[in-house]
Amino acid sequence: MNLFRKGKDCMLGKVYSAAVLGIEAELITAEADVKDGLPCFSMVGALACETREARERVRIALENSGYRLPVKRITVNLSPADIRKEGTAFDLSVAIAVLTAFGYISEQSIEKSMFLGELCLDGSVNPVPGVLPSACLAKEEGFLQMFVPEENAMEASAVGGFFVYGVKSLREVVEVLNGNGDILPYHEEVTPEREEVSKTYDFSEVQGQRMAKRALEIAAAGRHNVLMIGPPGTGKTMLAKRIPGILPTLNFEESLEISKIYSVAGRLAGKRLITEPPFQAPHHTVTQSALAGGGRRAMPGMISLAHKGVLFLDEFPEFRRETIEILRQPLEERKITVARFDATYEYPAGGMLVAAMNPCGCGFYPDRSRCNCSVTQIKRYLGKISRPLLERFDMCMEVLPVSFRDLKKETREESSAEIRKRVEAARKRQEERYKDTTFFCNSEVPGGEVKKYCVLSEEARGRIEEAYERLSLSARSYHRILKTARTIADLAGSEEIEETHVAEALMYREPDRKYWGE
Repeated sequence: MNLFRKGKDCMLGKVYSAAVLGIEAELITAEADVKDGLPCFSMVGALACETREARERVRIALENSGYRLPVKRITVNLSPADIRKEGTAFDLSVAIAVLTAFGYISEQSIEKSMFLGELCLDGSVNPVPGVLPSACLAKEEGFLQMFVPEENAMEASAVGGFFVYGVKSLREVVEVLNGNGDILPYHEEVTPEREEVSKTYDFSEVQGQRMAKRALEIAAAGRHNVLMIGPPGTGKTMLAKRIPGILPTLNFEESLEISKIYSVAGRLAGKRLITEPPFQAPHHTVTQSALAGGGRRAMPGMISLAHKGVLFLDEFPEFRRETIEILRQPLEERKITVARFDATYEYPAGGMLVAAMNPCGCGFYPDRSRCNCSVTQIKRYLGKISRPLLERFDMCMEVLPVSFRDLKKETREESSAEIRKRVEAARKRQEERYKDTTFFCNSEVPGGEVKKYCVLSEEARGRIEEAYERLSLSARSYHRILKTARTIADLAGSEEIEETHVAEALMYREPDRKYWGE
């Protein structure tokens, strides 16, 4: 078939696509200009090398799909030119723009349509990352239909508000646009119903460790960062893996935000929205860019993949110091910024940091009957964690060995579902308290707002003042203790922070003093 419109010196095809910057998308226009002149196929518009290579993929895919292109001068522009285009998701839009310019597709059929997909040389369409942010943009811009690879159709349809066509080949796209295709818009209800991970990892399986469970309940209720320290085999990793089971259920907006991160990272193709608080546990050999984000092509790191969930760093001192030190700023600002010479990318980092470590190299300090480490070796091991990084933890708790009596007792332990009910009740109190602000949890309250939201009783005020002088607390540590006490009060249903709440919050700083000194 050849619908080339003869007699015109210049023809133009114009379609829309999207470029992903961070976890948001920008509208991109693909314009194809066809003229008489020296035959060539050129592409312009601030293109990365893999995007510039689209001209070869598109040209051959068109030929192998049965579309003969007359010998002409073809120029494709991806605008705006001040946005760098990376990746292969523009292939499909370039091919449709060229076919429109040559008359294979009418201009009316591509109005209010967006195209994303990578072309193979045989004309088939491969999945691409970042479809979900692009689908959100399509809805905002009022597009009526969106053409994406079949594997990406589920995530694109989760946004709703327009037709989504999951296609396998370039020819299928053209047939649908020309009204000859038999492909129907993708439709499947996507609701963020909780997939009970707690069935696999449940707190009811953890015998004993009542104090540790209480601390993690507080941490989950206020989304506080927590450091667990104790000898090997006491259940630190076991406890950490069960934290997602007690976190509140994600609402649709939270589920969509997390899913956008996974979409950009290329981890969502063929899947529903992320409906469960994520859990990321990188090995201690992880690189800086893998943990924080970045790389040759800016991508979200594991701290962003744990957004609204848990980032678990086991064997904390074994991580390279320069790697974990880059977490200091993201833990304060709840976001991470990756700067490049041509753009700046911003990724959310609003999850809980949970770290676990042994108190020394052999793991048994201060039990001198089992620990053979010298004082120098112990200090060197603990010194791998800097004081500024240590202060980013709201809570520090000891996880001690479980007694044989606790290990063998027959009584039923409290389940994750039961703990989660209390956590969700505390979160609802926080949601109501901070409804007119930009933050949502106690841990996110900025220093300037702590006095307003962390109201102390007279007894509590006297207790924290005494502790501030006695323990030589920094302003950051003081604020973190108050925010932890605020969460304890929320779990108790108290509007005012009482002395007992402050006392418990101070208790979670004792291991800090015990192992790292005053």
